[in-house]
Amino acid sequence: MQLIVATRNAHKTREIQRILGPAFTVSDLSAHPEIPDTREIGKSFGENAILKAVGASRHLPGFIVADDSGLEVDPLGGAPGIFSARYASENATDKQNIDKLLVELARTGAKETKRSARFRCVIALARQGELLETFEGIVEGTIVEQARGLHGFGYDPTFVPHGFEETFAELAPEVKDTISHRAKALRGLTAKLVALRMAD
Repeated sequence: MQLIVATRNAHKTREIQRILGPAFTVSDLSAHPEIPDTREIGKSFGENAILKAVGASRHLPGFIVADDSGLEVDPLGGAPGIFSARYASENATDKQNIDKLLVELARTGAKETKRSARFRCVIALARQGELLETFEGIVEGTIVEQARGLHGFGYDPTFVPHGFEETFAELAPEVKDTISHRAKALRGLTAKLVALRMAD
């Protein structure tokens, strides 16, 4: 099944393809420069995912999905939240965002055992300008005091999921792909797409 992800983030596209497997052919908006970027003006991950999916589906045929996800850190009152990708600045790099996160956490004085956090992902599915459904995935964990690991992207080097000692960036991709917030949301998406395909 062909699936277009309303993103130009190659890391995210590769991860979605890896999780969904060979039954899906995943592409993104990199091949469609004519489609404008959607302004993420929603007040939640769900609202932003819907804006992106529905917006792109007005320009492209077939099923369009959009993922909006980020890190919620309890000692920071849920920050960076929906601003995860631009926490340090509008065009911040992963390293700049991580550096700011760790500095802000250090200021709170919270030790690692008190740095509870979660990754949250909402995926929206749309077709022809219409929202079909949304799917949410959450994984709980803690934030380390120093970034560790070389895999993944974003805040992966800072996040240790419950039940593990390694950060997402230290875990093998195939392990992360079974427990991550994105994997959980994609399981719901896959079930919906299978049902839609059977109904056609």
